[in-house]
Amino acid sequence: MVTHPLAGKPAPGDVLIDVEQLEKAYYERKPNPDDPQQLVNFGTSGHRGSPLESTLNEAHILAITQAICEYRASKNITGPLFMGKDTHAVSGPAQRTALEVLVANGVETIIQRDDGYTPTPSISRAILVYNREKKDRLADGIVVTPSHNPPADGGIKYNPPQGGPADTDVTDWIQKCANDLLRDGNRNVTRMSYAAAMKAPTTHEDDLLTPYVNGLTDVVDMEAIRSARVKIGVDPLGGAALAYWQKIGERYGLDLSVVNDKIDPTFRFMTLDHDGKIRMDCSSPYAMAGLVSLKERFQVAMGNDADADRHGIVTPSLGLMNPNHYLAVAINYLLTHRPQWNNDAAVGKTLVSSSLIDRVVERLDRKLFEVPVGFKWFSQGLFDGAICFGGEESAGASFLCRDGTVWTTDKDGIILSLLAAEIIATTERDPGAWYEELTNALGRPCYARMDLPATAAQKKALKALRPEALKTQELAGEPIIAKLTRAPGNGADIGGLKVAARSGWFAVRPSGTEDLCKIYAESLRSEDHLKSIQDEALQIVQSVFASGEK
Repeated sequence: MVTHPLAGKPAPGDVLIDVEQLEKAYYERKPNPDDPQQLVNFGTSGHRGSPLESTLNEAHILAITQAICEYRASKNITGPLFMGKDTHAVSGPAQRTALEVLVANGVETIIQRDDGYTPTPSISRAILVYNREKKDRLADGIVVTPSHNPPADGGIKYNPPQGGPADTDVTDWIQKCANDLLRDGNRNVTRMSYAAAMKAPTTHEDDLLTPYVNGLTDVVDMEAIRSARVKIGVDPLGGAALAYWQKIGERYGLDLSVVNDKIDPTFRFMTLDHDGKIRMDCSSPYAMAGLVSLKERFQVAMGNDADADRHGIVTPSLGLMNPNHYLAVAINYLLTHRPQWNNDAAVGKTLVSSSLIDRVVERLDRKLFEVPVGFKWFSQGLFDGAICFGGEESAGASFLCRDGTVWTTDKDGIILSLLAAEIIATTERDPGAWYEELTNALGRPCYARMDLPATAAQKKALKALRPEALKTQELAGEPIIAKLTRAPGNGADIGGLKVAARSGWFAVRPSGTEDLCKIYAESLRSEDHLKSIQDEALQIVQSVFASGEK
């Protein structure tokens, strides 16, 4: 993968979006229902696209929201719907469109007061708190966000009453219904004017921020952080977590500095990602270059993506920690500092996450639950306590409250960030130092991910790949011991292929949200061994791509 010459540098003016043009395209462009690329497509976490490409326009939001209303009716979900939005330029217009449909369909809808922003974990938490001990009139939610995607993108995702990302059966239902509506010109969409929707008795503007912030003591030892005066730096990357971090610092009396308090839909304050695009990816050293440059000022610094469901941890010794490395540290700490957790509760990881996690879990004699990419696979386990921690290599995770009850069933970048400060407060060592100790004891894995451009046909061919199609018997000089298209933890299809040998592995899968193919690889030997695994994985992918274009 070639790194753009401006990666990690401030965004130049010629890459900034024209917000007015983007909003105009949102309302005026109409998707072509005969073009599969312009239909509704729920990936691992909702539908995403850009108004400029006719992949996320008002027509899409109208159809998706109507489909959600019809899904709710089919499942007798009659409680309120909590709706949040992030700071992308399209999120405001899309939330207004969604509200017009929700209210016209008689759905009681709760939004943040004063037209404020609401992170994904806050919506998940609000749903769970409302539904606690209820048997009927359950709440659910929508978050209007494309997560870490570039500024020209928009997105929308649905969280059912268990509070986490909707499972495939739900998103397939909504996707089919929405596309049927689109093909029919949205004639069966019920809507009213935005002004009327805001005045409707079923629309409530509430404070979703304060209950979330006040509840943090249930899941993180906030008093330990305050007492230890841990010096914290936070960059919300212009996202929905800004007001939350400001309130957290004030509410708990923390030594916390928000180093970037700007909200700007162009995200002009960002440094460019590896490919020269603006992307609020808090796991990318290029996108996080601004915060990394401040690492010496703080005991720990942290960032979140636009909807705050991801975390990035910066320590003075290591800079930006690889998400896998921090997940291993977090799991090791939590399993040894949460005495009220059930010892039978498993640790959830995606099968493209580091095998260092496997070793941490094994050393502590706990169970591992390995699943495909997608946080939805952890939601039910977090909800009922069967899983104490669920994490993805892409820097998304959540964990149980200190007493072993559910906190969120969606990714929560805020609590993972605060956990880093708790680790410092209670152990007097930062996550970087703990990572060094873990690798000295368990081995130092070399891990990398490559992103390759991929057409729809190529992604389809990759998703259809089966183990028997791979004729090679060796990986980087070692016998292959596993060829997987289903996850060991739950038997679910991984949407790609994982190949493992004794000292390393690779996995390849198409992105659910971008025109990319992702190749994950890890060596338990060396960087040179990792490079050999990557080279062989790339050859396999290119042969699959060639077959997909025939």
